[in-house]
Amino acid sequence: MRRRLVALLIPVVIATSGAFAATGAPSRIGVLNERAAAAAISRYRAQYGLGPVQVDTGLTRAAAYAARANAAAGSLSHDAGGSFQARMALTGLGRSLKAENLGAGTATFDQTLAMWQASSGHNANLLLPQARRIGIAHADAPGSSYGRFWALVVSQ
Repeated sequence: MRRRLVALLIPVVIATSGAFAATGAPSRIGVLNERAAAAAISRYRAQYGLGPVQVDTGLTRAAAYAARANAAAGSLSHDAGGSFQARMALTGLGRSLKAENLGAGTATFDQTLAMWQASSGHNANLLLPQARRIGIAHADAPGSSYGRFWALVVSQ
């Protein structure tokens, strides 16, 4: 079966604050080297004169929740598991700027990053000048047509 590549066409950027409580959704969280992902994003940002990002455990939990919720649904939506604004209101991180990129159907982070770079809205989130922290996660849903679902949460 040929995997389809998909990215949500309208990435979400929202000003909010709050706390995050992870709840489980039926899917598997795969092993991901978050530091390597942050380094790759930082290298990309440096090409545009922007500062690096580093992994934030709270944002990683938020990204894992979004990836699991989308994997459980078998489709991409910024409202999976609750609206983006409501989910971010649960993070407790107190940062005002948060953005989210979602993707599905790619096997590796490098493929996903390339997909986001090719999408103007997702690319804008990668290149947010104020961004300093990220959370990145993927969840596998073997029975879905996409197989793997990705979420990136970016914040100040």
